Amino acid sequence: MGTTTRAAVATLLAGAVLAGAAVAPAFAAPAPGGRGGHPGVQRVLDGAVATGGLPGAVAEVRDGDRRWFASAGVADLATGRARLVQDRFRIGSTTKTFVATVVLQLAAEGRLSLDDSVERWLPGLLDAPGYDGERITVRQLLNHTSGIYNYAMDEKVRQEASGLPFLRHRFDSYTPGQLVRIALAHRPDFAPGTGWTYSDTNYVLAGLIVERASGGTLAAQIEQRITTPLGLTGTYEPSSDDTAIHGPHGREYSRLGLTGPNATAYDVTELSPSWGWAAGDMVSDVRDLNTFFAALLGGRLLPPAQQREMFTMIPTGHQWIDQAEYGLGVAGIRLDCGPTVWGMGGAINGSWSYVFGTRDGRHLLATNVNGDWVEGSWPIAVFTSELEAEFCPGS
Repeated sequence: MGTTTRAAVATLLAGAVLAGAAVAPAFAAPAPGGRGGHPGVQRVLDGAVATGGLPGAVAEVRDGDRRWFASAGVADLATGRARLVQDRFRIGSTTKTFVATVVLQLAAEGRLSLDDSVERWLPGLLDAPGYDGERITVRQLLNHTSGIYNYAMDEKVRQEASGLPFLRHRFDSYTPGQLVRIALAHRPDFAPGTGWTYSDTNYVLAGLIVERASGGTLAAQIEQRITTPLGLTGTYEPSSDDTAIHGPHGREYSRLGLTGPNATAYDVTELSPSWGWAAGDMVSDVRDLNTFFAALLGGRLLPPAQQREMFTMIPTGHQWIDQAEYGLGVAGIRLDCGPTVWGMGGAINGSWSYVFGTRDGRHLLATNVNGDWVEGSWPIAVFTSELEAEFCPGS
């Protein structure tokens, strides 16, 4: 496995830890799971548990009209139950892709423009030293070129989101306005449009703009425009005070950033998702993630003009990762073996996940691990090795 690719996925997920109608395509009956037709992916999942020490791992591959599911380890350390394809989990920053899709649908309907200023929709909200809401556009929020400081990097937020303090603060509730104010207490990273820095604040602002432009809640817009039309029955955006995962799910575990083989794994399944909101609070499952990205990459959720906008990519370079590009809520990662895969990843306490695949959305891999610690190169190696096993010829 290449070290550059590993670093790419590591950086993609690390930023998230601190923190149109369409019809769902029909698929053939599932190919045999478990030890079936994707042995490389299965070996990676098995290694995530045996070598990486993670509780459990799941993956679903979709290739054309075929799908294949596999798992390793357990969904629940107390009961030993296996992880199932219908199990839901928190998806962290993959939330951003759903939000960007809604913004682009509103743009297609003429209800907003990507060139609109933040001030146009949220007057006065960015009144703070160094900031000018008239100079920051909706597009710059979605592609992380706004320069707005990432509230997730605030020292107090970081201290409360990791280590033993997290156990005391995991149910703390934030409003979107509070998250923005945390960011604005810091100077901007750069002038709008002159650089690139991953910032969760951008998507909190984008979520507020969705609500202002649509007249409805962000959760309702995601449901009406994406999850209902695509039949995503395991996907939803929780309310700020909803600390549970609804529907079938396993448990999610964290070592709170503590290291060593004897570090305690704490059950952190219940927590307040409010600190992530539009930047990282959603719940989904591997099947729904593949269905969503198949429709998005395949051009079934956005008109051509908005599809081009979403996939107008910016090389992130040393500000993020050398072999990655970022568009509007989507990322492209060039694997060491040559091809580029497209999608998004996300992490939140206790849950790391992502979905990437070919540009046409025909061949996708969605995966999740229900532990957030690292033994050696895990869980980062889970993701990079799965990508290479599935998309690199001869792997």
